[in-house]
Amino acid sequence: MRTPAARLRLGLRSVFVLLGLLVLLIAGGGLVLFRVYDNQLIRQTEAELVAQGAALASIYRQALLAGLARQAGPAGGAPAVASYGIEVAPAFRSLHDPRLALRPRPAVLSLGSEPIRPTAEPARPPAEPAEPLALAAGATLDQVLRETKRTTLAGLRIVDFRGTVVASSHLELGQSLAHREEVGRALQGEMVSLFRRRVSDQMPPPYSSLSRETGVRVFVALPVVAENRVLGAVVLSRTPMTLGKAFYQDRYSLLAMAAILVAAVLAVSLLAAALIVRPVRALIRQTQAIAAGEAAGLRALAHAGTREIAQLSQSFADMATRLAQRTEYIKGFAASVSHEFKTPLSAIVATAELLRDHGADMTAEERERFVANLGADAQRLTDLVHRVLELARADMMAPGDVRADVGAVIAEVAKSCRAGGMSVETSGAEAAGQARIDGETLAAILRSLADNARQHGGEDVTLHIVARRSGSPPAVAIDFFDDGPGISEANRARVFEPFFTTARDRGGTGMGLTIARALLRACGGTIELAPTEKGACFRVMIPV
Repeated sequence: MRTPAARLRLGLRSVFVLLGLLVLLIAGGGLVLFRVYDNQLIRQTEAELVAQGAALASIYRQALLAGLARQAGPAGGAPAVASYGIEVAPAFRSLHDPRLALRPRPAVLSLGSEPIRPTAEPARPPAEPAEPLALAAGATLDQVLRETKRTTLAGLRIVDFRGTVVASSHLELGQSLAHREEVGRALQGEMVSLFRRRVSDQMPPPYSSLSRETGVRVFVALPVVAENRVLGAVVLSRTPMTLGKAFYQDRYSLLAMAAILVAAVLAVSLLAAALIVRPVRALIRQTQAIAAGEAAGLRALAHAGTREIAQLSQSFADMATRLAQRTEYIKGFAASVSHEFKTPLSAIVATAELLRDHGADMTAEERERFVANLGADAQRLTDLVHRVLELARADMMAPGDVRADVGAVIAEVAKSCRAGGMSVETSGAEAAGQARIDGETLAAILRSLADNARQHGGEDVTLHIVARRSGSPPAVAIDFFDDGPGISEANRARVFEPFFTTARDRGGTGMGLTIARALLRACGGTIELAPTEKGACFRVMIPV
């Protein structure tokens, strides 16, 4: 039965769908948070104003030059521009170089980098009246500006070189705008775009209206230049489109796009979930089979979906196989331990009962014999306990970053065997080099093989230890020969079984080879019974 907390947990499919929708929301929220779309709308407004201003500046320049030509008269030649207006400031002269065929004016405004100036100050009375030629040229455009405003809702003004309004879509004709920053910079020859704060006391317009409601207004001022003389300026302003209004205008397209994006996110999320959820559920069933001890848990998934899940499934299968093998080993080992301990324990119990019941009737020699049997059986139990502990330590050993000089270890073991009365011959030990094993562990393994040879071959057995480099990846191979009676075919398959021995009467416990194999397994090595014409040969392989 699932707990309330487990019932509240989301499935992988739900998690994938929620993550996909979250990514979509983050992407949309990022556009709003970083005002990317707002800046695009502002630049669109700026570009529209620049285009209108460039057209009006060109028309005004032609009208003013025509007036100058008429003023010069038929004998005056070219229009007298050199003495009219203000000379372009040196810093902006290159902007009006006539040798440049194209002088595009890109939109540059951004809410993140451009400061918002205060609300535009109203027009002021001029220090001097408007220049007559400029006033006459502006009069030809005054009606054009009013009609243009009705279509674009932009504020349009043309000022002479003193900053006095000579044409306007508003009611500032004859007033001065020279005190405004954008006008002053334009009369120096600079093309200006900037923000000003917008304060409106009117009700917000409906989304369907052309009017716009936002807290800033875009101002653009373009100088009217001829022959490096500023003849005047065109000043334009417009409230940029709001994000909500832009969304409203494109609402049907945006809704369709949102539906497509949501459907795409759901499809991708469900596809990803299918690639993950089904294999994960199969993996859960595999682990449940492992827990139940079923054979299905020992097989990796046939359709894992992804490489990582396939590796995880294979790891589970390998782990289950090793656990099953370990379980079988423990079962067999427990049965062997029970058998090995049962025999001396039964003998001890029987001897103790015999001495208790009939000890008084026995001769001293008989009692001595029974006591000796008790001591021998107790010693055998002690030896068995020690060997079992050694095997447990060997099974629990973890491989470490250790190295042993194989030649030195073989020489030491050969010396100790000779001291015990055994004949030992070695070859190749000096060239064997180092192996990935602790020196004391390797010495214990070789001594165990020597004791095994002595128990089965007697005191006069001769040992031959041959070491060499072998295999790929490289390893150290140690062949441990003896010239004893050898091992029968029936017993060759059982020599590494715990407690199996044919020298029980000579003190053998049947644990020596088992412990040696466990010690070698801990460092990645192996031991096997190799074929030989005489005696027995154990081949030890240790990684380099």
